Amino acid sequence: MTPEQILAEPPRVLTQEQRESYFERGYVAVESLISDEWIERLRGVTAGFIDESRGVGISDEDYDVAEGHGPDSPRVRRIKMPDRRHSVYWEFATGVIADVAADLVGPDVVFHHSKLNFKWDAGADDVKWHQDIQFYPHTNYSPLTIGTYLADTGMDDGPLMVVPGSHDGPLFDQYDEDGNWMGCLSAGDAASVDQENVEYLSGPAGSITVHNCRTVHGSPPTGKASGRPLLLNAYASADAFPYTAHPQPTENTGKVIRGRPARWAHHDPRPCLIPPDWSGGYDSIFAAQDKEEQMM
Repeated sequence: MTPEQILAEPPRVLTQEQRESYFERGYVAVESLISDEWIERLRGVTAGFIDESRGVGISDEDYDVAEGHGPDSPRVRRIKMPDRRHSVYWEFATGVIADVAADLVGPDVVFHHSKLNFKWDAGADDVKWHQDIQFYPHTNYSPLTIGTYLADTGMDDGPLMVVPGSHDGPLFDQYDEDGNWMGCLSAGDAASVDQENVEYLSGPAGSITVHNCRTVHGSPPTGKASGRPLLLNAYASADAFPYTAHPQPTENTGKVIRGRPARWAHHDPRPCLIPPDWSGGYDSIFAAQDKEEQMM
């Protein structure tokens, strides 16, 4: 569907102004959308997984862990694929935020993936500027990611940062000069980012952020040991079909969670960079950006 067709559909959760802003700027943020009850449920399940991670020595198929992680000091960078780890995460992914997705991709919504990211005041826990769609090209650019802050998130907590309007700009090459996947913009391309107009999407627990798959985004390092949990769920319009291997599929990947399956694919004429072959597996953006050995 085109933005005009999507905006002609009645809104479910977002205001029409918020929807229009998303298409104009490539992102939208809504404070305190998620109820306290939901946040407490998600926090409780998450705390259990953090405790479980104390027995994990190195990054594996379930956890991405930072340097210094151990039984006495769990430093999980990511809980991978939470939608398959606990029913509460999947229930949340198919609830109100799926309606938010429908407001922005159209009434027929497909689930793509989920992840739960943390920051632990490591001083180098920034996420470099990048775009998402180069990780998982689709026939169009409807895919988006909805982040839910499980804790109050201010500037010292390393909030999501976005470049307004960048979704209508170029797609950047996220390989280095030797052809190695970096998962981020090169130093030269990053220097072209308009720092004066960068938006930092902070907010209290229960706030959501939504960014389009073409939007240039990242996050600054934290200034305190809060952990800063950010639950991320990605969706696409049902008429957007992937044409490369999914980096980390689960039994929920590709499920239609709103509306109906598409009978016609919608093709955006703009080209997309092709990522490495993920069919053998994928570790995380942290490992790629830090040039750690990938799990393949």
